[in-house]
Amino acid sequence: MALNTMLESIGKSDIVKSAGLNLGAQFQSISIADVLIAITFAFLVGCIIALVYKKTFRGVLYSSTFPITLIMLTIITTPVVMCIKSDIALSMGMVGALSIVRFRTAVKDPMDTAYMFWALTMGILLGAGLYIIAIAVVLIISIFLFLISFLQFKRPNAYLLVIHCQPGAEGFIERDLKNKVKEHRLRSKTVTHAGAEITYEVRLAASEDQVIANLRDIPEVHDVTLVACQTDVGSN
Repeated sequence: MALNTMLESIGKSDIVKSAGLNLGAQFQSISIADVLIAITFAFLVGCIIALVYKKTFRGVLYSSTFPITLIMLTIITTPVVMCIKSDIALSMGMVGALSIVRFRTAVKDPMDTAYMFWALTMGILLGAGLYIIAIAVVLIISIFLFLISFLQFKRPNAYLLVIHCQPGAEGFIERDLKNKVKEHRLRSKTVTHAGAEITYEVRLAASEDQVIANLRDIPEVHDVTLVACQTDVGSN
């Protein structure tokens, strides 16, 4: 009897009634169907962004988890915007809460930051219910990125050429590079009693194997290392 009396008193309490009223009000402002539709669109749009990132990636180290991060950013941002778009107090509180968050993960490529902002923007549009605009924007940006990636892909890649040789071999190396690469720039030169290490930034006119083989044919050259990089030869 005592337990029944306690449960009845709890059920009649103002806290439970207030929670029930707030729950009803929440479902009146945002229905479950709206949430499911928005999250479904967010998943599809996030997959498009992740696919574009994978197809247009031109960096050195590809992270397989970053496309998943882009999808999750789109999905997570969408319900957040749905909740705060009709409540000014909640939106101000959300801005204050996010302002104290500090992310420690370093972004290695500036393009990764652009993709993150793209995913967040799509989440904001979908959370606001602008589905047609979100689809149009993600398709237009995708086309632009594919065009930009295609133009960059046609350009020769930049490499760092590291050569270990005897100190007097620089003249032979320079002469060979003028014939086999489009552009080259001396980046560093270290000379020790054991020999010299010279680093060039180059754009290749011939194949990688041909350039390395020609340099190895120079008697004074001990070894040659070719490393892909993302910098542009000739830039200031």
